Amino acid sequence: MASSAAAAAAATPPTADPGNDKKRKRVKTDSNISRKPANVQSELEACASLKFKQVAAKVTPAEADKDDWFVVKVLHFDKETREFEVIDEEPGDDDEGGGQRKYKLPMSSIIPFPKRGDASTAPDFPPRSQVLAVYPGTTALYKATVVNGHRKRKTENYLLEFDDDEEDGSLPQRTVPFHKVVALPDGHRQ
Repeated sequence: MASSAAAAAAATPPTADPGNDKKRKRVKTDSNISRKPANVQSELEACASLKFKQVAAKVTPAEADKDDWFVVKVLHFDKETREFEVIDEEPGDDDEGGGQRKYKLPMSSIIPFPKRGDASTAPDFPPRSQVLAVYPGTTALYKATVVNGHRKRKTENYLLEFDDDEEDGSLPQRTVPFHKVVALPDGHRQ
């Protein structure tokens, strides 16, 4: 029985001086204060690099019944608040006062487009994939189904069928440039 008490005492580390423990913790904490993990830092840098570029943006409030996505231009990205300041360059409807509208949006409401002129930056969405794409002739993005991907057809366009685009009882197939198609966000409401 004495040997088990000795083993327990040996397994228990000696009590450290509380002053030294605090000092050690403070030094460790101080050294990590201004450092962000590399992946967070690179994500913030990638967001900052979108300045003056067009992106897909969800501009509807969280409580809305459906998501409205538009092509907007990034004016600024604030690394501290992690918000984008964007502008919808298309004039609004007369009912909305016309003119260009500015928004402040969180990172989760922005999706960068693939680089125009570099089809290798575009995802290869297989047929029947659900995507978000700019409807031809507009700056609005809608849910669509991929009929043919741009790489399979060796073009820079996707062939898509947009949801709710029915003509004469069928969905027409529409050609959309690869740089106007992005992955469908999780939880998309249409």
